[in-house]
Amino acid sequence: MDAQLISLAEQQDGLLSLAQLRRAVPARHRQRRLIEQGLIRRVAPSTYKIGGSPDTQRQRLRAGLLSLGRRSWVSYEAAAALHRLDRSDPHAVEFTVPRGRSVSSMPFRVHTTHRLATIDLITVDGLRCLAATRTIIDLAHARRPVPRIEAAIDSAVRLGLSAPHVLATRPESLRGQGRWGCRLIDQLVVDSGGHSPLERRFLEIVREAGLPRPLTQAIHRKGQRHVARVDFLFAAQSVVVEVSGQHGHSSPTDRARDAQRRNELQELGRRVYEYTFADVTSDPNMVRRTLTRRLRDRIG
Repeated sequence: MDAQLISLAEQQDGLLSLAQLRRAVPARHRQRRLIEQGLIRRVAPSTYKIGGSPDTQRQRLRAGLLSLGRRSWVSYEAAAALHRLDRSDPHAVEFTVPRGRSVSSMPFRVHTTHRLATIDLITVDGLRCLAATRTIIDLAHARRPVPRIEAAIDSAVRLGLSAPHVLATRPESLRGQGRWGCRLIDQLVVDSGGHSPLERRFLEIVREAGLPRPLTQAIHRKGQRHVARVDFLFAAQSVVVEVSGQHGHSSPTDRARDAQRRNELQELGRRVYEYTFADVTSDPNMVRRTLTRRLRDRIG
């Protein structure tokens, strides 16, 4: 096969567009021969795969982008997976194009929209993709389950791909008749900022108790030395709260490290409290009651 074709395909996950094929091999009979010999195979409209190249998720996404043209982006669950958001579907193949395009013959799911802003359009791992904030809004618009949206929000914040204030304001420009999901984002972003469903539930308990919202994932240093990153910091009261998962730290080494960490935080003037998975999920009234008293006592 033509070395130019092979080199181009290597840069595109083993794929070629029809336009690229025609430029490299202008003669139609040579194009047909490549297909008949199994050296190339059509995998999507106007898109061909080099024979023997591995079938991968990345190749499927690239095939969609080549087939749909330059004004197309990986979106919805496929974009969530590219961004590595929690609970994403690693096998999803979805794209968004401007409304008005004909997409009925495509072998993958294609969404259309007339609302695409420059802020929504990025590149992830060399693939055109909608940004994490827009992806979360689209997932809500697609009526994905609430725990799925919560996981997407919290992981986007944790990974630094979005922020609560961005998620609180960006949907405003997308509101309109039939744009379901923006109100759901408004509701879910209130308790965002934690790094897990357990931390989200704790923030919800704090809000329901009428307590001040703590800083999340607050870093503590002693001079230039890192001491700890804590789940929650109520700065005005100098109170640190940690929430521990179902398994926690059980080895002697882990327990010794936790004790040292707690001692150093106390030396920095922090009062440290811990609530377990069972506390937060099964006894929220106890958490509200004790946390309210502890914060009040620190003010007093």
